[in-house]
Amino acid sequence: MTNEPVSDQVILLDHGSGGLASQQLIGELFLKYLDNPILRGLEDSAVVDNRPGRLAFTTDSYVVDPIFFPGGDIGKLAVHGTINDLAMRGAEPICLSLGLILEEGLPLTDLETIISSISEACKQSGVPIVTGDTKVVPRGKADKIFINTSGVGIVPETISLSSRQAAVGDKVILSGTMGDHGITIMTRRAGIALQGNLQSDTMPLHRLVARLLAEFPGSVHTLRDPTRGGVATSLNEIAAASGLSIQLDEKSLPVRPEVRAACEILGLEALYLANEGKLLAVVAPEPAPALLSLLKATPEGQDAAIIGTVVAGTAGRVVINTPIGGSRVVSPLHGEPLPRIC
Repeated sequence: MTNEPVSDQVILLDHGSGGLASQQLIGELFLKYLDNPILRGLEDSAVVDNRPGRLAFTTDSYVVDPIFFPGGDIGKLAVHGTINDLAMRGAEPICLSLGLILEEGLPLTDLETIISSISEACKQSGVPIVTGDTKVVPRGKADKIFINTSGVGIVPETISLSSRQAAVGDKVILSGTMGDHGITIMTRRAGIALQGNLQSDTMPLHRLVARLLAEFPGSVHTLRDPTRGGVATSLNEIAAASGLSIQLDEKSLPVRPEVRAACEILGLEALYLANEGKLLAVVAPEPAPALLSLLKATPEGQDAAIIGTVVAGTAGRVVINTPIGGSRVVSPLHGEPLPRIC
């Protein structure tokens, strides 16, 4: 983009001007990693072929701090997060958009690492970036890089998933351990080193969802990815939408020992920590054991567990039964104890 070594180059306001520097950034960096027939046209909008089914459309913004962390980075997180938002409605993700807000002075090497990571995440998930935009703001008006990703998917006519469809007797399944992403970001930010292989759980879940829906048609009533606010907040939202209550079994909640240790150090509860590669499934009671077995046989769901039951209690209430025979109400997250977690 200039004659300087890439390691010495930084983002300038000129890179967002729409002029020559912008064109160089697009041609020499973005297309280098994200090239595909639709994006390559560099038109004002992407034109995507129709497919049978209903459209699902979602958008999300990513401001995580730090932008690089064990297990991922802000780019990979953005791709996976939007794919998972589509998957939770039973959609097959078709394509994504990519909006970048860059702070003047961001090292080009950092931007290239992030774009390369986005490219890898798109290739592995089979979901391309087909349109995008880049803006550059002066130093101090943003923090390195913010990303917005929108996604389009197709929901088959036979699929209908909603929090309102949870029913009395349904089992609640969590696809893996709680809080891996949230505690990874928190410990990285706090400079706390823990033993073990603690890292973000960011991953796409659309293929796992497709398999669940294909092998257990009609048995999956609700899917949610418990990101900000964690499992506790997502379950409260399901209970409120369905007008029912949910009872959790505390001893069944899957939590890694290192996450549990970090929670004790930081005074946090894993139920409220963000997850970026897990899903909550509310499913009919009869096939729940077989559905759990399927999950545990996959890389995405090997630590899955049945953690609770939907009951006809107080509408919108989540209650957890403790190992010593007690119980307590689990409220949704109040306030923002973990800012910029995704």
